[in-house]
Amino acid sequence: MKECSTSIDARDTSAFSERPDDWHQINWPHVYRNVRGMQVRIAKAAREQNWRKVRALQRKLTRSFCGKALAVRRVTENQGKRSPGVDGRLWTTPKAKREAIDQLNRKGYKPLPLRRVYIPKANGKKRALGIPTMRDRAMQALHLLALAPVAESKADLNSYGFRIGRSTADAICQCHQTFSKPGSAQWVLEADIEGCFDHIDHSWLIDHIPMDKVVLRKWLKAGVVDLGTLKATEAGTPQGGIISPTLANLALDGLEPLLADHFGGKGSKKNRKHKVYMVRYADDFVISGSSKELLESKVRPMVEQFLAERGLKLSPAKTHVTSIHDGFDFLGWNARKYGGKLLIKPSKDNVKAFMEKVRTVIKTNPSANQSSLIWQLNPIIRGWVNYHKHQVASDAFGRADAQLFNALWRWAKRRHPKKGRRWIAKKYWQHIDNRNWTFAETLRTEADEAKVVKLIYLSDTPIKRHVKVKADFNPFDPEYESYGEQRLQARMSDKLHYRKQVNALFQSQNGKCMLCHAAITWDTGWHDHHIIHRVHGGNNALSNRVLLHPTCHNQLHSQNLMVTKPASQEVS
Repeated sequence: MKECSTSIDARDTSAFSERPDDWHQINWPHVYRNVRGMQVRIAKAAREQNWRKVRALQRKLTRSFCGKALAVRRVTENQGKRSPGVDGRLWTTPKAKREAIDQLNRKGYKPLPLRRVYIPKANGKKRALGIPTMRDRAMQALHLLALAPVAESKADLNSYGFRIGRSTADAICQCHQTFSKPGSAQWVLEADIEGCFDHIDHSWLIDHIPMDKVVLRKWLKAGVVDLGTLKATEAGTPQGGIISPTLANLALDGLEPLLADHFGGKGSKKNRKHKVYMVRYADDFVISGSSKELLESKVRPMVEQFLAERGLKLSPAKTHVTSIHDGFDFLGWNARKYGGKLLIKPSKDNVKAFMEKVRTVIKTNPSANQSSLIWQLNPIIRGWVNYHKHQVASDAFGRADAQLFNALWRWAKRRHPKKGRRWIAKKYWQHIDNRNWTFAETLRTEADEAKVVKLIYLSDTPIKRHVKVKADFNPFDPEYESYGEQRLQARMSDKLHYRKQVNALFQSQNGKCMLCHAAITWDTGWHDHHIIHRVHGGNNALSNRVLLHPTCHNQLHSQNLMVTKPASQEVS
Protein backbone atom coordinates (compact mmCIF):
# COMPACT_ATOMS: atom_id res chain seq x y z
CA MET A 1 0.00 0.00 0.00
CA LYS A 2 1.39 3.41 -0.92
CA GLU A 3 2.02 5.99 1.75
CA CYS A 4 -0.90 8.27 2.56
CA SER A 5 -0.54 11.48 0.56
CA THR A 6 -3.46 13.21 2.26
CA SER A 7 -3.92 13.43 6.01
CA ILE A 8 -7.52 14.21 6.97
CA ASP A 9 -8.98 13.85 10.43
CA ALA A 10 -11.96 11.50 10.41
CA ARG A 11 -14.16 14.24 11.87
CA ASP A 12 -13.52 16.57 8.94
CA THR A 13 -16.11 15.76 6.27
CA SER A 14 -15.57 18.78 4.05
CA ALA A 15 -13.47 16.70 1.65
CA PHE A 16 -16.56 14.79 0.48
CA SER A 17 -19.41 16.03 -1.70
CA GLU A 18 -23.01 15.14 -0.89
CA ARG A 19 -23.67 13.36 -4.23
CA PRO A 20 -20.30 11.99 -5.34
CA ASP A 21 -19.70 9.95 -8.44
CA ASP A 22 -17.57 7.43 -6.57
CA TRP A 23 -18.68 5.04 -3.80
CA HIS A 24 -15.63 5.79 -1.67
CA GLN A 25 -16.29 9.54 -1.74
CA ILE A 26 -19.69 9.32 -0.05
CA ASN A 27 -19.91 11.45 3.08
CA TRP A 28 -21.21 8.78 5.47
CA PRO A 29 -21.55 11.02 8.56
CA HIS A 30 -23.83 13.28 6.51
CA VAL A 31 -25.77 10.26 5.24
CA TYR A 32 -26.38 8.91 8.74
CA ARG A 33 -27.38 12.33 10.12
CA ASN A 34 -29.76 12.99 7.24
CA VAL A 35 -31.51 9.61 7.44
CA ARG A 36 -31.66 9.69 11.23
CA GLY A 37 -33.22 13.15 11.17
CA MET A 38 -35.97 12.09 8.79
CA GLN A 39 -36.65 8.89 10.76
CA VAL A 40 -37.06 10.89 13.98
CA ARG A 41 -39.58 13.16 12.23
CA ILE A 42 -41.50 10.16 10.86
CA ALA A 43 -41.70 8.59 14.32
CA LYS A 44 -42.92 11.86 15.85
CA ALA A 45 -45.63 12.21 13.20
CA ALA A 46 -46.68 8.57 13.74
CA ARG A 47 -47.02 9.09 17.50
CA GLU A 48 -49.18 12.14 16.80
CA GLN A 49 -51.32 10.12 14.34
CA ASN A 50 -50.48 12.61 11.57
CA TRP A 51 -50.52 10.06 8.77
CA ARG A 52 -50.47 12.63 5.98
CA LYS A 53 -47.16 13.96 7.26
CA VAL A 54 -45.88 10.39 7.72
CA ARG A 55 -46.51 9.60 4.06
CA ALA A 56 -44.87 12.83 2.92
CA LEU A 57 -41.74 12.19 4.98
CA GLN A 58 -41.59 8.57 3.85
CA ARG A 59 -41.68 9.69 0.20
CA LYS A 60 -38.91 12.18 0.90
CA LEU A 61 -36.72 9.56 2.57
CA THR A 62 -37.21 6.84 -0.07
CA ARG A 63 -36.34 9.31 -2.85
CA SER A 64 -33.29 10.80 -1.15
CA PHE A 65 -29.71 10.02 -2.12
CA CYS A 66 -28.80 9.41 1.53
CA GLY A 67 -31.56 6.83 1.99
CA LYS A 68 -30.56 4.98 -1.17
CA ALA A 69 -26.86 5.01 -0.27
CA LEU A 70 -27.55 3.62 3.20
CA ALA A 71 -29.81 0.90 1.75
CA VAL A 72 -27.09 -0.22 -0.68
CA ARG A 73 -24.54 -0.19 2.14
CA ARG A 74 -26.74 -2.41 4.29
CA VAL A 75 -27.27 -5.14 1.68
CA THR A 76 -23.58 -5.15 0.70
CA GLU A 77 -22.38 -5.47 4.31
CA ASN A 78 -24.79 -7.99 5.84
CA GLN A 79 -24.43 -11.77 5.92
CA GLY A 80 -26.41 -12.25 2.69
CA LYS A 81 -24.11 -10.10 0.58
CA ARG A 82 -22.75 -13.20 -1.19
CA SER A 83 -26.15 -14.82 -1.88
CA PRO A 84 -27.40 -13.83 -5.35
CA GLY A 85 -31.02 -13.83 -6.47
CA VAL A 86 -32.42 -15.32 -9.66
CA ASP A 87 -30.34 -12.93 -11.78
CA GLY A 88 -27.09 -14.19 -10.24
CA ARG A 89 -25.76 -10.66 -9.67
CA LEU A 90 -23.80 -9.40 -6.68
CA TRP A 91 -22.60 -5.89 -5.88
CA THR A 92 -19.00 -6.50 -4.89
CA THR A 93 -17.15 -3.57 -6.47
CA PRO A 94 -17.29 0.14 -5.57
CA LYS A 95 -18.46 0.91 -9.11
CA ALA A 96 -21.35 -1.56 -8.89
CA LYS A 97 -22.41 -0.17 -5.50
CA ARG A 98 -22.40 3.42 -6.76
CA GLU A 99 -24.39 2.47 -9.85
CA ALA A 100 -26.85 0.58 -7.65
CA ILE A 101 -27.79 3.80 -5.86
CA ASP A 102 -29.10 5.26 -9.12
CA GLN A 103 -31.14 2.11 -9.79
CA LEU A 104 -33.31 2.47 -6.68
CA ASN A 105 -36.12 4.40 -8.34
CA ARG A 106 -39.84 3.81 -7.89
CA LYS A 107 -40.69 4.72 -11.50
CA GLY A 108 -40.46 1.65 -13.71
CA TYR A 109 -39.49 -0.60 -10.81
CA LYS A 110 -40.47 -4.25 -11.27
CA PRO A 111 -39.13 -6.81 -8.78
CA LEU A 112 -37.87 -10.17 -10.03
CA PRO A 113 -39.13 -13.47 -8.57
CA LEU A 114 -37.50 -14.85 -5.46
CA ARG A 115 -35.00 -17.71 -5.54
CA ARG A 116 -36.34 -20.49 -3.31
CA VAL A 117 -33.87 -22.38 -1.10
CA TYR A 118 -34.48 -24.79 1.76
CA ILE A 119 -32.63 -24.92 5.08
CA PRO A 120 -33.01 -27.71 7.67
CA LYS A 121 -34.98 -27.13 10.88
CA ALA A 122 -34.36 -28.65 14.31
CA ASN A 123 -37.34 -31.03 13.92
CA GLY A 124 -35.96 -32.56 10.73
CA LYS A 125 -38.17 -30.58 8.38
CA LYS A 126 -36.99 -27.84 6.04
CA ARG A 127 -37.77 -24.14 6.07
CA ALA A 128 -38.29 -22.43 2.74
CA LEU A 129 -36.45 -19.15 2.23
CA GLY A 130 -36.99 -16.73 -0.61
CA ILE A 131 -33.88 -14.82 -1.70
CA PRO A 132 -34.58 -11.58 -3.59
CA THR A 133 -32.13 -10.05 -6.04
CA MET A 134 -29.67 -7.48 -4.78
CA ARG A 135 -31.74 -4.66 -6.27
CA ASP A 136 -34.94 -5.90 -4.67
CA ARG A 137 -33.15 -6.32 -1.33
CA ALA A 138 -31.87 -2.75 -1.55
CA MET A 139 -35.36 -1.46 -2.39
CA GLN A 140 -36.72 -3.32 0.65
CA ALA A 141 -33.95 -1.89 2.83
CA LEU A 142 -34.74 1.60 1.52
CA HIS A 143 -38.45 1.37 2.30
CA LEU A 144 -37.67 -0.27 5.65
CA LEU A 145 -35.77 2.88 6.63
CA ALA A 146 -39.06 4.75 6.23
CA LEU A 147 -41.29 2.04 7.71
CA ALA A 148 -39.26 1.14 10.82
CA PRO A 149 -40.02 4.42 12.70
CA VAL A 150 -43.75 3.80 12.21
CA ALA A 151 -43.48 0.14 13.20
CA GLU A 152 -41.61 1.01 16.40
CA SER A 153 -44.13 3.71 17.29
CA LYS A 154 -47.12 1.37 16.79
CA ALA A 155 -45.59 -1.82 18.22
CA ASP A 156 -47.02 -3.73 21.18
CA LEU A 157 -45.10 -3.03 24.38
CA ASN A 158 -44.17 -6.68 24.94
CA SER A 159 -43.22 -7.57 21.37
CA TYR A 160 -39.50 -8.38 21.23
CA GLY A 161 -38.78 -10.18 17.95
CA PHE A 162 -36.95 -8.47 15.07
CA ARG A 163 -37.05 -5.07 16.73
CA ILE A 164 -34.21 -2.61 17.25
CA GLY A 165 -32.60 -2.90 20.67
CA ARG A 166 -34.70 -5.91 21.76
CA SER A 167 -33.77 -9.57 22.03
CA THR A 168 -34.83 -13.00 23.22
CA ALA A 169 -33.24 -12.21 26.59
CA ASP A 170 -35.68 -9.31 27.01
CA ALA A 171 -38.61 -11.56 26.15
CA ILE A 172 -37.69 -14.26 28.66
CA CYS A 173 -37.07 -11.61 31.35
CA GLN A 174 -40.61 -10.36 30.78
CA CYS A 175 -41.83 -13.94 31.24
CA HIS A 176 -39.98 -14.03 34.56
CA GLN A 177 -41.70 -10.81 35.65
CA THR A 178 -45.07 -12.21 34.60
CA PHE A 179 -44.91 -15.56 36.40
CA SER A 180 -42.39 -15.20 39.25
CA LYS A 181 -44.44 -13.39 41.91
CA PRO A 182 -46.44 -15.31 44.52
CA GLY A 183 -49.75 -13.97 43.19
CA SER A 184 -48.87 -14.36 39.51
CA ALA A 185 -50.97 -16.31 37.00
CA GLN A 186 -50.70 -20.09 37.29
CA TRP A 187 -51.69 -20.94 33.72
CA VAL A 188 -50.17 -20.13 30.37
CA LEU A 189 -51.35 -20.41 26.78
CA GLU A 190 -48.39 -21.48 24.63
CA ALA A 191 -49.16 -20.34 21.11
CA ASP A 192 -47.46 -20.72 17.77
CA ILE A 193 -48.77 -19.42 14.45
CA GLU A 194 -48.80 -21.99 11.68
CA GLY A 195 -46.66 -20.81 8.76
CA CYS A 196 -46.90 -17.16 9.77
CA PHE A 197 -44.70 -15.76 7.00
CA ASP A 198 -46.30 -17.99 4.36
CA HIS A 199 -49.97 -17.27 5.04
CA ILE A 200 -50.38 -13.59 5.88
CA ASP A 201 -53.23 -12.24 3.75
CA HIS A 202 -51.97 -9.91 1.01
CA SER A 203 -55.11 -7.79 1.00
CA TRP A 204 -54.79 -7.12 4.71
CA LEU A 205 -51.14 -6.10 4.34
CA ILE A 206 -51.84 -3.76 1.44
CA ASP A 207 -54.76 -2.13 3.27
CA HIS A 208 -53.07 -1.70 6.66
CA ILE A 209 -49.28 -1.37 6.25
CA PRO A 210 -48.37 2.36 6.28
CA MET A 211 -45.99 2.42 3.30
CA ASP A 212 -46.01 2.80 -0.49
CA LYS A 213 -48.87 0.49 -1.53
CA VAL A 214 -47.73 0.14 -5.15
CA VAL A 215 -44.25 -1.06 -4.22
CA LEU A 216 -45.60 -3.34 -1.49
CA ARG A 217 -48.06 -4.99 -3.90
CA LYS A 218 -45.26 -5.63 -6.40
CA TRP A 219 -43.14 -7.36 -3.74
CA LEU A 220 -45.99 -9.53 -2.55
CA LYS A 221 -46.94 -10.64 -6.07
CA ALA A 222 -43.41 -11.08 -7.43
CA GLY A 223 -43.58 -14.89 -7.43
CA VAL A 224 -40.90 -17.44 -6.62
CA VAL A 225 -38.63 -19.72 -8.65
CA ASP A 226 -38.63 -23.16 -7.03
CA LEU A 227 -36.48 -25.85 -8.67
CA GLY A 228 -36.59 -23.96 -11.95
CA THR A 229 -40.37 -23.46 -11.92
CA LEU A 230 -41.99 -20.04 -11.54
CA LYS A 231 -44.80 -20.09 -9.01
CA ALA A 232 -47.21 -17.32 -8.12
CA THR A 233 -47.38 -16.00 -4.54
CA GLU A 234 -51.00 -15.63 -3.46
CA ALA A 235 -50.34 -15.14 0.26
CA GLY A 236 -47.53 -14.53 2.70
CA THR A 237 -44.41 -12.44 2.84
CA PRO A 238 -41.20 -14.31 1.97
CA GLN A 239 -38.83 -15.48 4.71
CA GLY A 240 -35.51 -14.07 3.61
CA GLY A 241 -36.71 -10.62 2.64
CA ILE A 242 -35.23 -7.74 4.64
CA ILE A 243 -38.59 -6.11 5.23
CA SER A 244 -40.55 -9.34 5.92
CA PRO A 245 -40.04 -9.48 9.72
CA THR A 246 -41.29 -5.90 10.08
CA LEU A 247 -44.36 -6.66 7.95
CA ALA A 248 -45.12 -9.71 10.11
CA ASN A 249 -44.70 -7.68 13.30
CA LEU A 250 -47.08 -5.01 12.02
CA ALA A 251 -49.62 -7.70 11.16
CA LEU A 252 -49.49 -9.10 14.70
CA ASP A 253 -49.34 -5.78 16.53
CA GLY A 254 -52.64 -4.95 18.18
CA LEU A 255 -53.25 -8.31 19.86
CA GLU A 256 -51.82 -7.17 23.20
CA PRO A 257 -54.00 -4.00 23.35
CA LEU A 258 -57.02 -6.11 22.30
CA LEU A 259 -56.50 -8.43 25.27
CA ALA A 260 -56.00 -5.44 27.57
CA ASP A 261 -59.29 -3.92 26.42
CA HIS A 262 -61.22 -7.09 27.27
CA PHE A 263 -59.40 -8.24 30.40
CA GLY A 264 -58.03 -4.97 31.74
CA GLY A 265 -54.70 -3.23 31.39
CA LYS A 266 -51.75 -3.51 33.72
CA GLY A 267 -52.68 -2.49 37.27
CA SER A 268 -56.42 -2.38 36.65
CA LYS A 269 -58.87 -4.10 38.98
CA LYS A 270 -60.17 -6.30 36.16
CA ASN A 271 -56.66 -7.43 35.25
CA ARG A 272 -55.80 -8.31 38.83
CA LYS A 273 -58.64 -10.82 38.58
CA HIS A 274 -57.89 -12.31 35.14
CA LYS A 275 -54.06 -11.81 35.09
CA VAL A 276 -53.95 -11.85 31.30
CA TYR A 277 -50.54 -10.73 30.03
CA MET A 278 -48.86 -11.42 26.70
CA VAL A 279 -45.20 -11.82 25.71
CA ARG A 280 -44.42 -12.18 22.00
CA TYR A 281 -41.28 -12.85 20.02
CA ALA A 282 -42.08 -12.73 16.28
CA ASP A 283 -44.76 -15.42 15.71
CA ASP A 284 -44.18 -17.24 19.04
CA PHE A 285 -46.04 -15.92 22.06
CA VAL A 286 -47.32 -16.89 25.49
CA ILE A 287 -50.37 -15.52 27.33
CA SER A 288 -50.85 -15.86 31.06
CA GLY A 289 -54.21 -16.38 32.74
CA SER A 290 -55.76 -16.98 36.13
CA SER A 291 -57.43 -20.25 35.06
CA LYS A 292 -57.32 -22.89 32.36
CA GLU A 293 -60.96 -22.27 31.49
CA LEU A 294 -60.34 -18.56 30.93
CA LEU A 295 -57.52 -19.22 28.48
CA GLU A 296 -59.34 -21.98 26.58
CA SER A 297 -62.86 -20.53 26.42
CA LYS A 298 -62.21 -16.78 26.15
CA VAL A 299 -58.62 -15.90 25.34
CA ARG A 300 -57.89 -18.51 22.67
CA PRO A 301 -61.06 -17.80 20.60
CA MET A 302 -60.23 -14.10 20.69
CA VAL A 303 -56.69 -14.79 19.47
CA GLU A 304 -57.97 -17.06 16.70
CA GLN A 305 -60.43 -14.44 15.50
CA PHE A 306 -57.70 -11.77 15.50
CA LEU A 307 -55.42 -14.01 13.43
CA ALA A 308 -58.19 -15.11 11.04
CA GLU A 309 -58.66 -11.51 9.91
CA ARG A 310 -55.04 -11.62 8.75
CA GLY A 311 -55.26 -15.03 7.08
CA LEU A 312 -53.47 -16.80 9.93
CA LYS A 313 -54.30 -19.58 12.37
CA LEU A 314 -52.75 -21.23 15.40
CA SER A 315 -50.77 -24.44 15.04
CA PRO A 316 -52.80 -27.21 16.77
CA ALA A 317 -49.65 -29.22 17.53
CA LYS A 318 -47.81 -26.36 19.22
CA THR A 319 -50.68 -24.52 20.92
CA HIS A 320 -51.93 -25.67 24.32
CA VAL A 321 -52.67 -24.50 27.85
CA THR A 322 -50.18 -25.53 30.55
CA SER A 323 -49.82 -25.06 34.28
CA ILE A 324 -46.79 -23.05 35.32
CA HIS A 325 -45.97 -25.90 37.74
CA ASP A 326 -45.59 -28.23 34.74
CA GLY A 327 -43.58 -25.61 32.88
CA PHE A 328 -43.50 -24.42 29.28
CA ASP A 329 -40.81 -24.03 26.61
CA PHE A 330 -40.25 -20.62 25.04
CA LEU A 331 -37.35 -19.50 22.83
CA GLY A 332 -35.11 -22.39 23.86
CA TRP A 333 -35.79 -22.06 27.59
CA ASN A 334 -38.04 -23.92 29.99
CA ALA A 335 -39.90 -21.81 32.57
CA ARG A 336 -41.33 -23.73 35.51
CA LYS A 337 -42.15 -23.20 39.16
CA TYR A 338 -40.42 -25.48 41.65
CA GLY A 339 -42.01 -25.26 45.08
CA GLY A 340 -43.37 -21.81 44.33
CA LYS A 341 -40.11 -20.44 42.83
CA LEU A 342 -39.85 -19.80 39.09
CA LEU A 343 -36.69 -21.13 37.45
CA ILE A 344 -35.85 -20.59 33.79
CA LYS A 345 -33.40 -23.15 32.40
CA PRO A 346 -32.22 -24.22 28.94
CA SER A 347 -34.89 -26.54 27.55
CA LYS A 348 -34.16 -30.22 27.04
CA ASP A 349 -34.70 -29.95 23.28
CA ASN A 350 -32.32 -27.00 23.08
CA VAL A 351 -29.60 -28.82 25.03
CA LYS A 352 -30.09 -31.92 22.88
CA ALA A 353 -29.82 -29.91 19.65
CA PHE A 354 -26.63 -28.24 20.90
CA MET A 355 -24.98 -31.54 21.82
CA GLU A 356 -25.99 -33.11 18.50
CA LYS A 357 -24.39 -30.20 16.66
CA VAL A 358 -21.18 -30.52 18.67
CA ARG A 359 -21.02 -34.30 18.21
CA THR A 360 -21.60 -33.91 14.48
CA VAL A 361 -18.59 -31.59 14.21
CA ILE A 362 -16.43 -34.04 16.18
CA LYS A 363 -17.55 -37.10 14.17
CA THR A 364 -17.08 -35.40 10.81
CA ASN A 365 -13.48 -34.44 11.67
CA PRO A 366 -11.88 -37.78 12.64
CA SER A 367 -8.49 -36.91 11.18
CA ALA A 368 -8.43 -33.14 11.69
CA ASN A 369 -5.71 -31.41 13.68
CA GLN A 370 -6.60 -30.84 17.30
CA SER A 371 -6.31 -27.06 16.91
CA SER A 372 -8.56 -27.15 13.84
CA LEU A 373 -11.22 -29.06 15.77
CA ILE A 374 -10.98 -26.57 18.65
CA TRP A 375 -11.40 -23.63 16.27
CA GLN A 376 -14.57 -25.23 14.89
CA LEU A 377 -16.04 -26.04 18.30
CA ASN A 378 -15.29 -22.83 20.19
CA PRO A 379 -17.66 -20.52 18.23
CA ILE A 380 -20.51 -23.04 18.66
CA ILE A 381 -19.88 -23.35 22.41
CA ARG A 382 -19.39 -19.62 22.89
CA GLY A 383 -22.63 -18.77 21.07
CA TRP A 384 -24.65 -21.27 23.10
CA VAL A 385 -23.34 -20.22 26.51
CA ASN A 386 -23.76 -16.53 25.69
CA TYR A 387 -27.39 -17.20 24.79
CA HIS A 388 -28.15 -19.00 28.06
CA LYS A 389 -25.82 -17.32 30.55
CA HIS A 390 -28.55 -14.93 31.74
CA GLN A 391 -30.69 -17.74 33.16
CA VAL A 392 -30.35 -20.72 35.54
CA ALA A 393 -27.86 -22.56 33.34
CA SER A 394 -24.96 -23.66 35.58
CA ASP A 395 -26.15 -27.28 35.83
CA ALA A 396 -26.76 -27.45 32.09
CA PHE A 397 -23.27 -26.09 31.42
CA GLY A 398 -21.70 -28.68 33.74
CA ARG A 399 -23.57 -31.59 32.12
CA ALA A 400 -22.65 -30.34 28.66
CA ASP A 401 -18.98 -30.18 29.69
CA ALA A 402 -19.12 -33.82 30.81
CA GLN A 403 -20.77 -34.98 27.58
CA LEU A 404 -18.33 -32.96 25.51
CA PHE A 405 -15.38 -34.55 27.32
CA ASN A 406 -16.75 -38.04 26.59
CA ALA A 407 -17.18 -37.21 22.92
CA LEU A 408 -13.64 -35.85 22.65
CA TRP A 409 -12.22 -38.85 24.51
CA ARG A 410 -13.88 -41.20 22.00
CA TRP A 411 -12.51 -39.04 19.17
CA ALA A 412 -8.96 -39.30 20.59
CA LYS A 413 -9.18 -43.07 21.19
CA ARG A 414 -10.35 -43.71 17.62
CA ARG A 415 -7.28 -41.88 16.36
CA HIS A 416 -4.90 -44.02 18.44
CA PRO A 417 -6.48 -47.44 18.98
CA LYS A 418 -3.16 -49.00 20.05
CA LYS A 419 -2.20 -46.35 22.59
CA GLY A 420 -2.95 -46.35 26.31
CA ARG A 421 -5.16 -43.92 28.20
CA ARG A 422 -2.27 -42.07 29.84
CA TRP A 423 -0.54 -41.51 26.50
CA ILE A 424 -3.77 -40.16 24.97
CA ALA A 425 -4.45 -37.92 27.96
CA LYS A 426 -0.91 -36.49 27.86
CA LYS A 427 -1.11 -35.81 24.12
CA TYR A 428 -4.50 -34.07 23.97
CA TRP A 429 -5.12 -32.67 27.47
CA GLN A 430 -2.98 -30.17 29.38
CA HIS A 431 -2.74 -28.70 32.87
CA ILE A 432 -3.89 -25.05 32.50
CA ASP A 433 -5.11 -22.70 35.24
CA ASN A 434 -5.35 -25.36 37.96
CA ARG A 435 -7.27 -27.68 35.63
CA ASN A 436 -5.66 -30.97 34.64
CA TRP A 437 -8.06 -31.81 31.83
CA THR A 438 -7.97 -28.92 29.37
CA PHE A 439 -8.36 -30.02 25.74
CA ALA A 440 -5.56 -27.96 24.20
CA GLU A 441 -2.69 -27.94 21.72
CA THR A 442 0.52 -25.91 21.81
CA LEU A 443 1.48 -24.37 18.48
CA ARG A 444 4.57 -22.51 17.36
CA THR A 445 4.21 -19.08 15.76
CA GLU A 446 6.46 -17.66 13.03
CA ALA A 447 8.52 -16.01 15.76
CA ASP A 448 8.95 -19.44 17.39
CA GLU A 449 6.75 -18.46 20.31
CA ALA A 450 4.47 -20.97 22.02
CA LYS A 451 0.74 -20.38 21.50
CA VAL A 452 -1.80 -22.52 23.33
CA VAL A 453 -5.12 -23.18 21.58
CA LYS A 454 -7.61 -24.50 24.11
CA LEU A 455 -11.23 -25.54 24.12
CA ILE A 456 -13.71 -23.43 26.05
CA TYR A 457 -15.21 -24.92 29.20
CA LEU A 458 -18.90 -24.06 29.35
CA SER A 459 -18.87 -23.97 33.14
CA ASP A 460 -16.22 -21.20 33.07
CA THR A 461 -18.87 -18.75 31.85
CA PRO A 462 -20.35 -16.89 34.84
CA ILE A 463 -24.10 -16.41 35.14
CA LYS A 464 -24.92 -12.73 34.64
CA ARG A 465 -28.48 -11.45 34.91
CA HIS A 466 -29.86 -9.55 31.93
CA VAL A 467 -31.35 -6.08 32.43
CA LYS A 468 -34.59 -5.93 30.45
CA VAL A 469 -35.19 -3.10 28.01
CA LYS A 470 -37.75 -0.48 29.01
CA ALA A 471 -41.18 -1.43 27.67
CA ASP A 472 -41.80 1.93 25.97
CA PHE A 473 -38.28 2.27 24.50
CA ASN A 474 -38.41 3.74 21.00
CA PRO A 475 -35.04 3.93 19.16
CA PHE A 476 -36.37 6.84 17.05
CA ASP A 477 -37.41 8.97 20.01
CA PRO A 478 -34.67 11.51 20.91
CA GLU A 479 -35.62 11.08 24.57
CA TYR A 480 -34.28 7.50 24.47
CA GLU A 481 -31.24 8.13 22.24
CA SER A 482 -28.69 8.06 25.06
CA TYR A 483 -30.40 5.07 26.68
CA GLY A 484 -30.34 3.12 23.41
CA GLU A 485 -26.66 3.87 22.78
CA GLN A 486 -25.71 2.76 26.29
CA ARG A 487 -27.60 -0.53 25.94
CA LEU A 488 -26.10 -1.22 22.51
CA GLN A 489 -22.60 -0.53 23.77
CA ALA A 490 -23.13 -2.72 26.84
CA ARG A 491 -24.46 -5.63 24.75
CA MET A 492 -21.59 -5.41 22.27
CA SER A 493 -19.04 -5.21 25.06
CA ASP A 494 -20.59 -8.26 26.66
CA LYS A 495 -20.28 -10.20 23.41
CA LEU A 496 -16.67 -9.10 23.00
CA HIS A 497 -15.56 -9.97 26.53
CA TYR A 498 -13.47 -12.89 25.21
CA ARG A 499 -11.65 -10.61 22.73
CA LYS A 500 -9.95 -8.29 25.18
CA GLN A 501 -8.06 -6.05 22.74
CA VAL A 502 -11.04 -5.53 20.42
CA ASN A 503 -13.23 -4.85 23.43
CA ALA A 504 -10.77 -2.27 24.75
CA LEU A 505 -10.78 -0.47 21.40
CA PHE A 506 -14.58 -0.67 21.23
CA GLN A 507 -14.91 0.87 24.69
CA SER A 508 -12.38 3.63 23.99
CA GLN A 509 -14.33 4.62 20.86
CA ASN A 510 -17.68 4.55 22.70
CA GLY A 511 -18.82 1.83 20.33
CA LYS A 512 -18.57 4.01 17.21
CA CYS A 513 -16.61 3.89 13.98
CA MET A 514 -13.79 6.46 13.98
CA LEU A 515 -14.54 7.51 10.40
CA CYS A 516 -18.34 7.77 10.06
CA HIS A 517 -19.13 7.91 13.81
CA ALA A 518 -22.02 5.45 13.40
CA ALA A 519 -22.45 2.56 15.82
CA ILE A 520 -20.38 -0.60 15.35
CA THR A 521 -22.64 -3.61 15.81
CA TRP A 522 -22.42 -7.35 15.32
CA ASP A 523 -24.34 -6.96 12.05
CA THR A 524 -22.17 -4.19 10.60
CA GLY A 525 -18.94 -5.94 11.56
CA TRP A 526 -15.61 -4.13 11.94
CA HIS A 527 -12.02 -4.02 10.74
CA ASP A 528 -9.01 -3.48 13.00
CA HIS A 529 -7.06 -0.62 11.36
CA HIS A 530 -3.50 0.46 12.16
CA ILE A 531 -3.17 4.25 12.11
CA ILE A 532 0.51 4.00 11.17
CA HIS A 533 0.79 0.96 8.95
CA ARG A 534 3.04 -1.78 10.14
CA VAL A 535 4.95 -1.73 6.85
CA HIS A 536 5.76 1.91 7.64
CA GLY A 537 7.04 1.12 11.13
CA GLY A 538 3.78 1.16 13.07
CA ASN A 539 3.45 -1.20 16.01
CA ASN A 540 0.59 -3.41 17.18
CA ALA A 541 -0.15 -1.37 20.32
CA LEU A 542 -3.74 -0.37 21.02
CA SER A 543 -2.77 3.29 20.79
CA ASN A 544 -1.97 2.68 17.09
CA ARG A 545 -5.23 0.88 16.29
CA VAL A 546 -8.87 1.81 15.73
CA LEU A 547 -12.02 -0.07 14.77
CA LEU A 548 -13.73 0.89 11.52
CA HIS A 549 -16.70 -0.38 9.55
CA PRO A 550 -15.56 -2.52 6.58
CA THR A 551 -16.90 0.06 4.11
CA CYS A 552 -15.25 2.90 6.01
CA HIS A 553 -11.96 0.98 6.08
CA ASN A 554 -12.04 0.56 2.31
CA GLN A 555 -12.93 4.23 1.91
CA LEU A 556 -10.04 5.28 4.12
CA HIS A 557 -7.48 3.38 2.04
CA SER A 558 -8.95 4.33 -1.34
CA GLN A 559 -8.99 8.05 -0.45
CA ASN A 560 -5.62 7.99 1.37
CA LEU A 561 -7.20 9.27 4.56
CA MET A 562 -5.78 9.08 8.05
CA VAL A 563 -7.77 8.74 11.25
CA THR A 564 -6.49 10.07 14.54
CA LYS A 565 -7.53 9.28 18.08
CA PRO A 566 -8.59 12.13 20.34
CA ALA A 567 -6.49 12.28 23.50
CA SER A 568 -9.47 11.13 25.58
CA GLN A 569 -9.68 7.91 23.59
CA GLU A 570 -6.07 6.80 23.80
CA VAL A 571 -5.66 3.17 24.88
CA SER A 572 -2.43 1.95 26.34
